[in-house]
Amino acid sequence: MSNRHSALDMALLFGLWLVWGYSWIASKLGLSYASALQMAEYRLSLALLTLGGLLLWRRSAWQLPPLWPTLCLGLTQTTGFTLFSTLALLEAGTGKVTILCYTMPFWTLLLARLFLGETVRRVQWLAVAIALCGLVLVLAPWQQQPGGMGSLLAIAAGICWSVAAIVARRLHLQQETDTLALTFWQLLFGLVPLYLISWGWPQPPMHWQWPFIGILLFNGCLAAGLGWLIWLHLLSRLTAGTAG
Repeated sequence: MSNRHSALDMALLFGLWLVWGYSWIASKLGLSYASALQMAEYRLSLALLTLGGLLLWRRSAWQLPPLWPTLCLGLTQTTGFTLFSTLALLEAGTGKVTILCYTMPFWTLLLARLFLGETVRRVQWLAVAIALCGLVLVLAPWQQQPGGMGSLLAIAAGICWSVAAIVARRLHLQQETDTLALTFWQLLFGLVPLYLISWGWPQPPMHWQWPFIGILLFNGCLAAGLGWLIWLHLLSRLTAGTAG
């Protein structure tokens, strides 16, 4: 990889940190206007429309990527991560949920070593050990504190995200895949279970106000739509451990 492409990838990754960092606050605010499931459905539907618009604008082929990896990616990255992380925000504070969801690099390093054969350097093992200590301190199992279920849901979201990263990286290593089409189809596959859950689980009425619409546009079009597109693009160029 050239220095220019490497610098561009790092710039994209840094921008992604900023957008995704604020998206947690926006998600917490959005729960004042809608349920967790409604938030997930609407923002991901906007993400799907955004990516579909990009496919039309680019006049790309709508060809389905390899079915099973794409389906697995949708169920882990879209259904699992979104559902668990959004539900976690109902049970615990935004800061704690964010930290626990971002244990994703911890799980990714371990899974990448097992399933992708990526080399874990000594300094990375040190980072894993520090992350594990930090995880224990955040959870503080020796204390009785509220939000225990939220912590477990946030960790589950991080694990789902790490599994999705391994699936995406493995797919890119096995064959060349159009990242835009892959992101679109995995979002579509991941949205279906969310709508099925919502259909069987009655939801309260939503409060359509301008702040809520702004939250949906930010979290849907930018954080989820373009954000997941950039993330899968980075996974096609960087190792799973480095991206994590």
